[in-house]
Amino acid sequence: MSFCLRHSVRMLVSCILITLFAVSPSLPAQTHVVSLADIHKEILSATQTRQQNLEKMKEFLASEAAQTALRSARMDSAQVNAAVSTLSDAELAQLTTRMNKVQDDFAAGRLTDRDLMLILLGVLVLILIILAVK
Repeated sequence: MSFCLRHSVRMLVSCILITLFAVSPSLPAQTHVVSLADIHKEILSATQTRQQNLEKMKEFLASEAAQTALRSARMDSAQVNAAVSTLSDAELAQLTTRMNKVQDDFAAGRLTDRDLMLILLGVLVLILIILAVK
């Protein structure tokens, strides 16, 4: 009887091993929730958006009004540009949105030069605070 039991156990183990090896181990690895192409597109889009926001902020900081505000606050424009480059994507996007609104308001005549300088100083102080917290 022990021979039959051993033989049955061997047959059972053999069947389990054959079943395990018959299923391809790479099958589960081939299905992805998000394709690599989609991930690549998202990364490329985020990089391009960040680059555009950096360029907009640097153009704004190079404007005459921004340079005047920097001089009146005794800030180094190179230091401010370097600080802008270290902001996170979310912080940079938020500042770019605010900067675009300020430029639109100024172009529409809703802001004076003095208002623009005060807002710009506020933005510069915000940049410095964000960097100090990091």
